[in-house]
Amino acid sequence: MSDFNVPKREEVSTSNQAIFDNLKKAVGFVPNLYATYAHSENALANYLALSNAKTSLSAKEKEVVNLAVSQVNDCSYCLAAHTAIGKMNGFTDNQILELRLGKASFDTKLNALARLAKNITENRGATDEAVIADFFSAGWSKENLVDTIVLVGDKTISNYLHKTTDVPVDFPAAQTLETIEA
Repeated sequence: MSDFNVPKREEVSTSNQAIFDNLKKAVGFVPNLYATYAHSENALANYLALSNAKTSLSAKEKEVVNLAVSQVNDCSYCLAAHTAIGKMNGFTDNQILELRLGKASFDTKLNALARLAKNITENRGATDEAVIADFFSAGWSKENLVDTIVLVGDKTISNYLHKTTDVPVDFPAAQTLETIEA
């Protein structure tokens, strides 16, 4: 949808303007995808509440899920954004590429998380029992499972918004997967 505009601050509601101001203070700019949520009076606040909600997953673990889900959903915007965030959380370029493939040979526990996130997304929630068993065997809890599913939903919302609107990506482009063997 190439004609879907990214609204500017003066084009959004007063409540969304306040969120734009807070994002600019916290991040340094208002990411285009967040601005796109502001076409709705409530969607941006609702999405940020979900995205910033308490979870049993650490910031680094959340990026494992975000990268795997965004790759399955082929979202160039979220792959770019979460590659940058993944690096801020200590992942190397090669680790990020591997996480996008739904695996983490460098960490058994993160491998189980990446496999789960990929499998949930690919199978639209009909997760393979063996993948769930491996997840628990790696030391994850039922709370972690539920929080992972919520995070898959969170990331899928953004993936779908970008895939539908195709607003410009304002993060450095993510590497292509051809740079690592699948």
